[in-house]
Amino acid sequence: MKTLTKRQGEILDFIRTYIQENQYPPSIREIGRNFSISVKGAYDHVKALEKKEVIAISHNKSRAITLTPEVEESEEHRKIPILGRVAAGLPLFAEENHDGFVSLPADVLKQGNLFALRVQGESMTGAGILDGDLAVFIQQPLADNGEIIVAMVDDAVTLKRFYKEKNRVRLQAENPAYPSIFTQDVRILGKLITIIRQYG
Repeated sequence: MKTLTKRQGEILDFIRTYIQENQYPPSIREIGRNFSISVKGAYDHVKALEKKEVIAISHNKSRAITLTPEVEESEEHRKIPILGRVAAGLPLFAEENHDGFVSLPADVLKQGNLFALRVQGESMTGAGILDGDLAVFIQQPLADNGEIIVAMVDDAVTLKRFYKEKNRVRLQAENPAYPSIFTQDVRILGKLITIIRQYG
């Protein structure tokens, strides 16, 4: 499949989901309404998807969009919401607004409520987690010692390795330049299941 822009990917996912739920494709107007863009803007995106050969358009009927066999037969994917940024360093407020979606093969992901955050900082480089990576988590309130988690500490969100000690929790960095965080008040938001990295 040819590389799509972020918005093209979102529109393709919308078309795929719409067809799965309704057994027929969305109209250009419905696509525009869903993304709060003009009918012309939606049409331009649909034409771009047609040019990239991920959809086909039959010009003699109103609901004319079909997925190409390549897309239709591709592995089942799940749309994971991107919720903002997480600090791999000092805790950073995570913006609880959607920053789009990432689509991943369902068979490589555990079932459950998944979400993604963009990594900011270098405190987890020893675990192979770099600034700019997209970290995917399964939402859960508990973790075992040694697991990498995203947690809320003092109204901020941070990515660290979790250890429960006698009277406190240690959130350990994987970079000697960064100190561990010690706290008695931590709320685990999720456990890391995969990292997505783009090169170049």
